[in-house]
Amino acid sequence: MLYRGMDKIALDAAYDNPRAVGLPVLQQIMADWAARSRDIASAARLTEIRYGDGERNRIDIFKASRSSGFHGRATIAFIHGGYWRSQDKETYRFLAKGALERGLNFANIEYTLAPHQTIGGIVQEIRQAINCLNRHLNQVIPDHSLLHISGHSAGGHLVATTLNERGVSSGTSISGIFDLEPIRLSYLNEEVRLTPDDVARYSPQHHIPALSPPLIIAYGEAELPELCRQSEDFHIALDAGKLASKLLRLPQHHHFSILEELADPEGVILKEIVSLISGTFPAQ
Repeated sequence: MLYRGMDKIALDAAYDNPRAVGLPVLQQIMADWAARSRDIASAARLTEIRYGDGERNRIDIFKASRSSGFHGRATIAFIHGGYWRSQDKETYRFLAKGALERGLNFANIEYTLAPHQTIGGIVQEIRQAINCLNRHLNQVIPDHSLLHISGHSAGGHLVATTLNERGVSSGTSISGIFDLEPIRLSYLNEEVRLTPDDVARYSPQHHIPALSPPLIIAYGEAELPELCRQSEDFHIALDAGKLASKLLRLPQHHHFSILEELADPEGVILKEIVSLISGTFPAQ
């Protein structure tokens, strides 16, 4: 047995989110996201900045109205998933809707994909993106006060690895991966190419810090059991370390539908983020 009593076939299935949802269903979801992303890109105030020399070192910034909610003084950044080896920021622009309606800026981070980049290189790119984003926001919004980083799946892993970066106030990991060992042992490693040293160095489950900003951990109860377990175990580890962590178990959501709770202005995840931001937001 390779991992937690699973052989290679079982382990591959345990992390195959498209197969679990069904390819026709996923294709329909992705087409819907793409259409909604095109709509908001044409209707909202969108600019793109670069944070490095790589082709994919880019960040979308949707600027909120100064007349609503947090008046554009706080930002939610998002890191997309795709098991570090697929997807792009353009597909996830639809997520900006909820943040903008709440008066929050929305930043959408892209990064170099495996196998063209190592896991360590990807983590470093996200660190560069966060630092660049903070500098940019402070330059264009003089009273900008708070950056909340969020991410889905592989993006949830990248949130957990960069939560302690300077300028990050809090974070949200949605359906994240916190122990990389099953990824190394599964079909996914054909492209991600993790080594045992990568697993030891970049698994948040094995690096619980002494201090950390608050983290929301969310997953759908209709997800694959291994994805649910990863979130549960990481929350337990943070809680044991007396770190601020809130676990959201969202019934009826699978690995992809859960993102509607961030896109919707009244979504459960977005409301939790707003509540967290409100508790730490400087008085005007």
